[in-house]
Amino acid sequence: MKKTILTTLILSALIIGCKDTINKNNETSETTEVFQNQKEKITKKSEDQAALYNNTWVNEIEMDNGDKWEANLETNEGVEEMLKLVESSNPKSVQDYHSLALKLNEEKNYVVKECTMEGSSHDNLHVFLHPLIEKISALRKVSSKEEGAKITGGIKENLESYYDYFK
Repeated sequence: MKKTILTTLILSALIIGCKDTINKNNETSETTEVFQNQKEKITKKSEDQAALYNNTWVNEIEMDNGDKWEANLETNEGVEEMLKLVESSNPKSVQDYHSLALKLNEEKNYVVKECTMEGSSHDNLHVFLHPLIEKISALRKVSSKEEGAKITGGIKENLESYYDYFK
């Protein structure tokens, strides 16, 4: 009888010990997976933020056989108006940056709506516009004046670079 009880206790201890080891291994795997997911999200967020402040799109855009692309009048006017809005703005608060973003968004919508460009010039306009759209969207969501100033600087640089690629 004592042998049976002793054997049962030893087997129970082993089973419980094994389950604890399995649970600890599962917890470690889950924790590692959570940290990897967080790291990936942080890396993606850092890359997205870098795109907001920099103009990496200039590495993707092409010239028209060494010349600037011909843009339609409305696109040129819209870009010029957006640049004027940025240059004449003097934001003093987060709300001012949000207001600037709304005005820029209206002009950007005008450019998109009135665009009659086709082919390669149109494709390259999208290379220019895509990061600008993201920056304007981010400006609408800023939560500090510092963040607003950084994004506005990126927008201004984006708009000024337009004239390097389009006429």
